[in-house]
Amino acid sequence: MATHNTDADSANTAVRAFLTKVGELYLEKGFNTGNGWGKKTWEKIRDQVFGGECAYCGAKAGDLTIEHLVMFNRTDFGLHHPGNIVPACRPCNKRTKKPDGTYAGWKDHLREICQQKNDMASFNLRRDRIHKHHTEGEFHYPDLSHVEKEAIRVIAGSLYVNIQTEVDKSLKLYRELDKSFVKKI
Repeated sequence: MATHNTDADSANTAVRAFLTKVGELYLEKGFNTGNGWGKKTWEKIRDQVFGGECAYCGAKAGDLTIEHLVMFNRTDFGLHHPGNIVPACRPCNKRTKKPDGTYAGWKDHLREICQQKNDMASFNLRRDRIHKHHTEGEFHYPDLSHVEKEAIRVIAGSLYVNIQTEVDKSLKLYRELDKSFVKKI
């Protein structure tokens, strides 16, 4: 976690806001998991679909968090959508990194967790339950075409760069104004 806010933090937040709005567009309603329908939907996924257990390790932890199967970031551009979220305990909500520094997909992450816990017997059951929720369940994830995925990727990348640029421009403008009016810098 960052110890201070950076232009990358604001750019990442903007990308996540965009991915949330695109998810809501496909869902045709808002999906705020903090209250109302979104919160009830999250609780249903957590408690009924996954039985109050971590989707990856099966732990019945009291503080299960939302894990996005297709990661909710500018490189994987997973949507904030009910079909893309599962409950995860805090240790399992730290996605496995591949040797090239990118994050593993959810199936590889699940396999790694099952191997670490010496519980490969549960791998197929957990994989099938997650896959069913993601692709066939009541709130299944939209089946995005290659063109839709590419459009989301291009816009998310552009948004990220534009927000960083705006932060830099704002700092430059502040310095100019400070020189002209305050003369501290």
